[in-house]
Amino acid sequence: MKKLDWYIIKKFLGTFFFALALILLIVIVFDISEKIDDFLEHEVRIKSIIFDYYFNFIPYFGNLFSPLFIFISVIFFTSKMAGDTEIIAILNSGMSFIRLLKPFMVSAVILGALSFILGNFIIPPSNSERIDFTNKYLKNKRYSRAKNIHMQILPGQYMYMESFNSKREIGYKFTLENFNDGKLTSKLKSDYIQFDSLNQKWTIHKYEIREFYKDGEQLSSGNKIDTTLNLHPTDFTKRTSLVETMNLFELNKYIKEEEMKGSEQLVYHKIEKHKRIAFPFASIILTLIAVSIASRKTRGGIGIHLGIGILIAFTYILFMQVSTTFATNSNLSPALAVWIPNILYMILAGILLYKAND
Repeated sequence: MKKLDWYIIKKFLGTFFFALALILLIVIVFDISEKIDDFLEHEVRIKSIIFDYYFNFIPYFGNLFSPLFIFISVIFFTSKMAGDTEIIAILNSGMSFIRLLKPFMVSAVILGALSFILGNFIIPPSNSERIDFTNKYLKNKRYSRAKNIHMQILPGQYMYMESFNSKREIGYKFTLENFNDGKLTSKLKSDYIQFDSLNQKWTIHKYEIREFYKDGEQLSSGNKIDTTLNLHPTDFTKRTSLVETMNLFELNKYIKEEEMKGSEQLVYHKIEKHKRIAFPFASIILTLIAVSIASRKTRGGIGIHLGIGILIAFTYILFMQVSTTFATNSNLSPALAVWIPNILYMILAGILLYKAND
């Protein structure tokens, strides 16, 4: 590492953290103005607002958009260096354009690694407090799978409910089927089941059980029976933001459990998982694009470079939204949906680098 490398790294990191602090300050001001009525209505203490909400909101928001902040920061300070003819002087000294990229890449890798660690292991626990605060004082992010619920609760065991009342914790028109080697061994049908929160068991009301054997079947019925199922009322009223509170290992385990149950929200969980991996790589890709665009001195200066940079940043967000929408509404793989923008912009980075080095 030469003095020039350290000079660029300091410029990179300094501009990024300054831009991040400035943008976060603006976001917080607008967020407070939007939520002030809710704070006053619920008489939320200032201490709670600061430490329970904004203290956890800042790292979450900053990390979420860190690739775009990196992109804009690199565009800004590299364009300024080009405008001051620093880039030309560096290249005329005998340093190649590819060698010039080294300090940029080192900085991008550092910030990408930091983003990965924050997004997968540090921010998820703090999200619990932020989300609890939001659900309590601002809005409730729960959804209810209230009708036609199909779920595998254990290997070979499947359940169906026509509807579920989350307030009373009652499931109507309940069916439980057990399979062995692909053959149906028993089937339970019930008018309704209710969860006993004290004993953590389900009470099955007005039930009928059919057990199948090689030489026939056996039928039994009753008014009420208690049983333990690999099922909980929260399975029907989970928060859509629940996965935001899980670290990478917990998220992987949760996805496996939801795959077994055939969760309707599985695709969203997989998208969340792959975003946590793809976004740190986006920091490196967007840095390459930013350097390629801003390293040449132009008549419009920083304004032209920033304009192009903001346009590319918005198109990146657009591609991400479109591709993830295809994943949620069609059969597109969540992994491919998340990585498509990175793949496309990696190709764009290669083209721009080739022209910049020409």
